[in-house]
Amino acid sequence: MRKRRAAALIMVLGAIVAACAPGQFEQVARELGAPFGRPALTEEQIATGLKEALQVGTENAVASAARPNGYFGNPKIKIPMPPRLQRMADTLRAMGLTRQVEEFVLSMNLAAEQAAPQATAIFLDAITAMTFEDARRILQGQDDEATQYFKAKTSTRLYGLFRPIVHGSMERIGVTRLYQDLTARYMALPLVSRPDLDLNHYVTMKSLDGLFFMVGEEERRIRTDPAARVTAILQEVFGR
Repeated sequence: MRKRRAAALIMVLGAIVAACAPGQFEQVARELGAPFGRPALTEEQIATGLKEALQVGTENAVASAARPNGYFGNPKIKIPMPPRLQRMADTLRAMGLTRQVEEFVLSMNLAAEQAAPQATAIFLDAITAMTFEDARRILQGQDDEATQYFKAKTSTRLYGLFRPIVHGSMERIGVTRLYQDLTARYMALPLVSRPDLDLNHYVTMKSLDGLFFMVGEEERRIRTDPAARVTAILQEVFGR
């Protein structure tokens, strides 16, 4: 029943977004009730439907990133070797240390995966704090308007939350140890310089990039689902 209701809520957002153009929001609100001979949906009801649909979307995005191999197994959000370490990685691979290099890449992704679930509460706070003007802007804005809203409202808090979690995960999983070991092997070679990298910052930022990418994917799906244009779904969503 929850899945059915969640799917219905997602369809509502798609229906509203598909119908709305700048300046037409109130008109669409009036027309949505017309096919059923019922009172039009109020602005508050529409905003509530949007908030619930965004909650479903962000929960799906977080769940996707947080599942086993959510980062490493998804080429779109997989955290790659840091560019500043690429020369070192190529050199170590040439020395026969490919397995160790790949273990390092995997461990960074596992650290991000472990941090991802913490984002749910912060996204929910941003949704709860959303005003009707925020909702209007999202509905009538660009294809990634909701994602941009979340970035603006949550990035600072998410970074502050993620960084210590990523640091702890990297210590526990062994990312820091692998990094130190690979760096020591590399520095033993002649004519090389020590890489300059804040590994905690790099993995934290890439974790958030991946998370916002998944939120964007959910938003695009919500906006473009063809089934979302079946306005009769409003009966089920609002129990009418």
